[in-house]
Amino acid sequence: MTFVQSKKEVIVMSGLLKEHPNKTLFGAKFTVRELCLCAIMSTIVFLMTFVPKIPIPLGYAHVGDAAIFLIVLLAPKRPALLAACIGSAMADLIGGFYLWIMPTIFIKFIMAYIVYIIARPDGENTTLLRAAAAFVVASLWMTFGYVAFGALLYDSLEAGLASGYGLLVKSLINTIAALLALPSLRKAINLNS
Repeated sequence: MTFVQSKKEVIVMSGLLKEHPNKTLFGAKFTVRELCLCAIMSTIVFLMTFVPKIPIPLGYAHVGDAAIFLIVLLAPKRPALLAACIGSAMADLIGGFYLWIMPTIFIKFIMAYIVYIIARPDGENTTLLRAAAAFVVASLWMTFGYVAFGALLYDSLEAGLASGYGLLVKSLINTIAALLALPSLRKAINLNS
């Protein structure tokens, strides 16, 4: 008689997953480099979100989205997407916006993923025009997401819509900041390579 020790063993035994030493149920394991990159980038996103706070209805404006945009364009996909979620959620947690942590994780992940698929469809560098288009689409998603969750969390469409204008202005500032910083950051990265 055989005893099953884990869910993974059941799945492997059923033939749904081939056993591979570098794979988990959710893809390849994180390397030490990826974990360190994720930690550093999460800290950058957190600081750019938490430190320059400008109050708007239902929250605050910041330049954390510019950091997310740049990280998604300049770093590997997996740690960049996680850093967008972790850094933003940490800013909500430490800032006392507990109600917004889960919506933020969802919204920022999709926002970062939108930037990645529009600006870096082949995983390589992108043009400034393509980056701008990605930032605009991602910002529109972010605005929609926070307005929708604001309406849901506060049981009032008016409450959700009240933050819309501030979020659009914040998005414009973040887009411009990221577009201005992108060429010099690329140049700095290429000099150090």
